[in-house]
Amino acid sequence: MVADFAKWKPVYDGHESTRKEFGEKRSDVFTSTTNPNDVLLVFEWESRDRAQDFLEKSNLKEVMESAGVVSQPEVRFAD
Repeated sequence: MVADFAKWKPVYDGHESTRKEFGEKRSDVFTSTTNPNDVLLVFEWESRDRAQDFLEKSNLKEVMESAGVVSQPEVRFAD
């Protein structure tokens, strides 16, 4: 959940180069039909290890704070 999607989205878009450095191949952004601040992100990464590195070694936490993320993200991996 984000505080304000319109403020969050430009910060998310501005973080693309960092995601690419860590192996992101593709990402899609979805919002709930009942609450546009409820966001679902779906990523494709070069590998699970690269995705895990992004979660652990990038500046993701700081970026999420500055973007107005208000709840702990739920991360799931799928093949």
